[in-house]
Amino acid sequence: MISPKTPSPPPLSPNPLHPKTYLHTSSPLTLSWLIFSIPLIVWDLGFVVLRPMSMPGGSLHSPIWAPYAKYVRTDYIYGWKAWEEKNGFTAAQACMNVPETVLYCVYLYLVYTRGMRPAATQERSGSGSRLGIFGRRCVAGRPAALAITAGFMGAVMTCSKTVLYGLNEIFSGCRNVGHNDWSDLILFYMIPNGAWLVASALMTYAFGREILQGLSRDVGVPALDDK
Repeated sequence: MISPKTPSPPPLSPNPLHPKTYLHTSSPLTLSWLIFSIPLIVWDLGFVVLRPMSMPGGSLHSPIWAPYAKYVRTDYIYGWKAWEEKNGFTAAQACMNVPETVLYCVYLYLVYTRGMRPAATQERSGSGSRLGIFGRRCVAGRPAALAITAGFMGAVMTCSKTVLYGLNEIFSGCRNVGHNDWSDLILFYMIPNGAWLVASALMTYAFGREILQGLSRDVGVPALDDK
């Protein structure tokens, strides 16, 4: 007698409505920040590793790194003072940009190559409309888990490095920026570094919250915001 064949369970579908598929929906703000900040990070890394040629008076300074002429006078950690003292902190923190940028690029690659239009957005806008570069994209399954892990790791690294950068200045008695008046200090030091701190902290919170929600569902425990 031939026993009836037991049907195998269906594979997890990339459909955003499938309840068992791990999903990640990208934020337009996150995409905008990463697309804006990654070129600046690479630009900054190039300035640091090519010193002193990239510094004012160097053969590579103009036109690529001409805007640094003001910043090196604002923050001596980027200027001739740190270079002549062989201060390794400048290059060390800049080199940490490499793994950060790789992680962010992994996130963007997965979002743009594996992401699809969320079902609710598709219903409102119609299937024929184009999904802009900053539009929400829903990634499902293993690519979603890898994307959010890469994004979380990159954000934590950026946030921690930015905090370390500020603490290094505070505990050294502001030896590299203490010579500035308040207008230059706020405009050329606090606002740029503050933007990186706030953006990375928000991404850390958002990615971490999403990871916690996923882990909580897997073990059958409600997440904090579900209580």
